[in-house]
Amino acid sequence: MQTRKKYIFLTFLASWLLLFFFGGDQLRRFVFFSGRKAEARRSWPHWTDRSLLKNFADPEELQRDGDPSLLSPGERRAAWLSSHRSSRCRMETCFNFSRCKKHGFKVFTYPQDRDQPVSESYGKILTSIERSRYYTPNPEEACLFILSIDTLDRDHLSAQYVHNVDEKIRGFPLWNGGRNHLIFNLYSGTWPNYTGDLGFDIGQAILAKASFDTESFRPGFDISIPLFSKDHPQRGGERGWLYQDSVPPKKKYLLVFKGKRYLTGIGSGTRNALHHIHNGKDIISLTTCKHGKDWEKHKDTRCDKDNVDYEKFDYQELLHNSTFCIVPRGRRLGSFRFLEALQAACIPVLLSDGWELPFAEAIDWGKAAVVGSERLLLQVPSAVRCIHPERVLAFQQQTQFLWDAYFSSVDKIVHTTLEIVKDRLSLHRSRSRFLWNTLPGGLLVLPDFSTHLGDFPFYYLQHGSSPSRKFTAFIRAVSQAGSLSQPILRLIQAVSGSQYCAQILVLWSCEKPPPPSGKWPQTTVPLTIIQGRRKVRSDRFFPFEAIQTDAVLSLDEHSSLSTSEVDFAFVVWRSFPERIVGFPTQSHFWDPEQGRWGYTSKWTNELSIVLTTAAFYHRYAAGEGLLGGLGHILPPTLLPPRYYHSLFTEYLPAGLRELVDGLAACEDVLMNVLVAAVTKLPPIKVTQRKQHKEVVPQQVGCRDGDAGTPPPGERSPSALHSSPAKVKGTAGSRRFSQRQDCLNQLADWFGYMPLVSSQLRLDPVLFKDQVSVLRKKYPRLEKP
Repeated sequence: MQTRKKYIFLTFLASWLLLFFFGGDQLRRFVFFSGRKAEARRSWPHWTDRSLLKNFADPEELQRDGDPSLLSPGERRAAWLSSHRSSRCRMETCFNFSRCKKHGFKVFTYPQDRDQPVSESYGKILTSIERSRYYTPNPEEACLFILSIDTLDRDHLSAQYVHNVDEKIRGFPLWNGGRNHLIFNLYSGTWPNYTGDLGFDIGQAILAKASFDTESFRPGFDISIPLFSKDHPQRGGERGWLYQDSVPPKKKYLLVFKGKRYLTGIGSGTRNALHHIHNGKDIISLTTCKHGKDWEKHKDTRCDKDNVDYEKFDYQELLHNSTFCIVPRGRRLGSFRFLEALQAACIPVLLSDGWELPFAEAIDWGKAAVVGSERLLLQVPSAVRCIHPERVLAFQQQTQFLWDAYFSSVDKIVHTTLEIVKDRLSLHRSRSRFLWNTLPGGLLVLPDFSTHLGDFPFYYLQHGSSPSRKFTAFIRAVSQAGSLSQPILRLIQAVSGSQYCAQILVLWSCEKPPPPSGKWPQTTVPLTIIQGRRKVRSDRFFPFEAIQTDAVLSLDEHSSLSTSEVDFAFVVWRSFPERIVGFPTQSHFWDPEQGRWGYTSKWTNELSIVLTTAAFYHRYAAGEGLLGGLGHILPPTLLPPRYYHSLFTEYLPAGLRELVDGLAACEDVLMNVLVAAVTKLPPIKVTQRKQHKEVVPQQVGCRDGDAGTPPPGERSPSALHSSPAKVKGTAGSRRFSQRQDCLNQLADWFGYMPLVSSQLRLDPVLFKDQVSVLRKKYPRLEKP
């Protein structure tokens, strides 16, 4: 028995000796990692393990590879969840849809506390919301709420960090656990980990955040926004840098980067490796570690040389002359470089793993950016070289569209955020990704109007359709009709004679009732009288029920047109249904002496405005059949809106329409500005047989004695081609001055001048050619 125990003991001892001899190294590693696991997690594979892989990187880079300050995705997720308890929120579970049913999508901003100032950037966000058509000062009408507390910078080391946010928001009676609230944030977390911690519990609020991590992002609920600087313009913004003459798309440099290099901490790994792809020829990758207070304490052997090379190139010049721009992560996932590259038409090459791209719910970034991987940096040069030049140009064009449509100003960033939230409230009427990613963009394509491509004038070619072959004449009357000699009756007879006219609508904008049906001329098309809803100049652009055609011929009662002019103008419009096509034209110019926009009606070689006193434009047809008959009077009932009329009444805020109603003839300018902002194209002038009169009305109220009597200041659009001093009558001079003031106020509201100048006028073929009159389709246009 003792001998057996001895053999068992010796066998056991020998086994342990063999295990220690052959597997001791692996065992020691296992015990070592188990002890350090809670302290720090090592990345796998760890490139300092020489037995696993031969080193191709600098030793200093290898030491930073296992920086203990870097958190794993799970740890970042846990840190985020600590301040975001409602991590499983969806619109169906954390948003009260019933608040939006009665008054629609309205947004309320909390009153600002004088003792709690906000940053410049957050002030711009609040201003953008208050300037939008969704703003309401009444919280009872609101569907969405915005805090007045500045939540943009949640880095507690920042001077703009607001303390005790939790305590403050709990005191708001409307907070309700954050439900139906939208919180904006640009910077979260702090050194060294820069987690998504905001320092307060957002509850069930929607988070619109820059540098959003895909692991923390709640799809269909949160919104990723771009990181923008405090100098980002409130509205308008600078245009993109890609011009029509910049083809072919190949530029001096293929791929560039110029920026900071972090020596330690999160975000240092990617930027430290960028020097590997620099070749000094068509790939320029420059970094500097000369930033921060203690950079010299941490500088490595490359710092001095990098700092010297860094100063040899100008950043703006590189943006202008490069096809692709590397956009690596910084301390956080996003950076200002992203918007800078978009504006410069420098295709972004994104190296920021786990970044939820801005507005990715709506924007297809695969058409405008190259999404790379931080781990595959060395493959980036060969990957971008393989992109065909035609696709490169398509990428560049898309960067310009996205920049102009959604990112060039704080207004557009905020309004895009609101529109995405609004689309979630009624998915059956939300914009498709096609509408978001093609001109004119989601902000100008209203889903309340339609979500069908064939209903929009600028999608006819893509949809393979064309506008209807008929038009509606819409005449605004402000004077009493009494005899057939009056201009409005002659105009009705001329327009009704057009083979393309479907109906004539007269908008009666007088206090006195319209004349009986017996006083109106007999026409071959339905004639409908619409009682004006209110005495405003912009009422001609309301989406009235009776309009049933794509095309609208907008007229004033004193317009003088022949049937041939109407026919030819309509044929031209059918070829350009997205534009305004008409007769009287005027133009704008920049006056450097006055430092403002000027307005002129002189005979020049350029035009940018077609007056809506005699012009065609698009208005989407809806409904069944033509309404009304001879002398039929309709109340000012409104239907679901038509496109340009919809933009005029729904897209523009009420304050802007009130501005138009307060200035004479400003509605002409506003409609031209609005269409130009949508299409980025000028209006089209067509041949006119004679000058058209433009009445300067003394009063819209139609008192006795006003009707049918043009005031002394009456001049035709062509006769107004002079400065205000040469216009006869104080009324005409005041009208000219008001139009110029209107133009400048509109440019200030849009943030830029949308009007586009043109030198084009369209005449019929054989117009004034020395051929037989019988061969000409519109011979009457040449008669005086």
